[in-house]
Amino acid sequence: MKKRSLIVSAVAAGCALGVALPRQAWAAVSDEDFNALKSMVQKLGDQVQKLEQVHEQDQQVHQQDQQKIQQLQQQVGETQQIATNAVQKAEAAAQLQPVHALPPGAGATHNFQLAGDAETVFGRIQGQHSAFAQADFAPIFLYRANDNILFEAGFDFLLSNNAPTAPGTAYGFDLSFATIDYLVNDYMTFVAGNMLLPLGTYSERSAGWLNKIPDNPLPRGLLPGTGLGAQLRGAVPIGDQGQMLTYSAYGVNGPSSVDGTGNSGSLDLGGNVGVLSGATSYPRQYGYGLTGTTFSTLGNLNSNPSGGGRLGWFIPWKPHYDLEVGVSGQSGQWNNLGEQWSAVVLDAALHVSPYVEIKGEYINTWVDTADLGGIRPNGWWVQAGYKLSGLNLDFPLINNVELVGRYDRSDDGLVPGNTKTERYTAGFVYYFSNTLLFEGDYEWLHSVGPASNIFPNNEMLFQVSYGF
Repeated sequence: MKKRSLIVSAVAAGCALGVALPRQAWAAVSDEDFNALKSMVQKLGDQVQKLEQVHEQDQQVHQQDQQKIQQLQQQVGETQQIATNAVQKAEAAAQLQPVHALPPGAGATHNFQLAGDAETVFGRIQGQHSAFAQADFAPIFLYRANDNILFEAGFDFLLSNNAPTAPGTAYGFDLSFATIDYLVNDYMTFVAGNMLLPLGTYSERSAGWLNKIPDNPLPRGLLPGTGLGAQLRGAVPIGDQGQMLTYSAYGVNGPSSVDGTGNSGSLDLGGNVGVLSGATSYPRQYGYGLTGTTFSTLGNLNSNPSGGGRLGWFIPWKPHYDLEVGVSGQSGQWNNLGEQWSAVVLDAALHVSPYVEIKGEYINTWVDTADLGGIRPNGWWVQAGYKLSGLNLDFPLINNVELVGRYDRSDDGLVPGNTKTERYTAGFVYYFSNTLLFEGDYEWLHSVGPASNIFPNNEMLFQVSYGF
């Protein structure tokens, strides 16, 4: 606008000057000078016209901007009105609440979910015929009553080859675990029932289809997998880099004696707790007024329950790079004679990139017996896996393969005459998907000692497993 005003003023001043000059001065102007001045005036007129066009465009843009501003102001007003209505509704709802506060806690949501896994195993042991060894279906039922109360139960349906001990096939059904979980706060959970014991991490994190090798490590047979009791567990963050301290403390019935003798062969890691057979009968008064007679008593074939727990330290340093180490143990009396059973487990797991995993456990147990005195069964295992997708090859079939290997060793601890067994395993996992796996491995097994004949020779195993 300022530029346009200056140009118009200049043109006007030039015209006025031409009018105001005396005739002598006008006559003194040559035709050449007049034409030059005329050309300059025409150019100034053209520039003025262009500036007017630009000014009109600026006016149109300004009007469009004003319209957009008005639309935005209208939208802001509508949003403020919605917010105001929401506040008013919330205040009105608050006024309708009862005078006496309700007990804390969310209402029942009744969320239900089915998880679990299924496997089919084909195998061949050296010197024997090959066969489909077993089919297993292990559903897990998860139920969430509300935000704080959870229930979980796992079952195991097993169909296995019964040869040569009996005709046909063997069927098995087992309640693997069943617990009620109460979330006390963000750092603690109370668990009660038949629990997977945190002796190491294998029972909770690697069993079933999560195990990349079809069978369990040998020294896991030295430990109970579950226990009936109660537990406190949780995790506490350390710093702001993702480190966590995990913990668990529990009390369970613990291992017991099959026959109450306290001899080494009567140790029952499953916990033979319940009914004492052959007890003297006595009358029993039921709560609803009926009288009955029972011929057994409830009892425990060990003197005192066992206590145990685990402490773990999880250390991540970047995505897919982490280390976890843990120490766990359990101790208690396992028979009526007061003999002690104890165990200590050291576990570790390392992830280096999304393609490399190494994990293992060291297991040491102590068993006091009436016939052999103290025995020390022990063992350890380490397992590694490498996913070939880390090679960045343009072959989908290769990228779906993970190579796995394991070394495990077990010693029954009987002195003299202990039996030592070691096994080397090499195999692979082919991932049809994240949950559908085809596993295959070959196992070289070597055992020495009086009980070495109970272990099979070298064997080859294939397994199809699906987790859901």
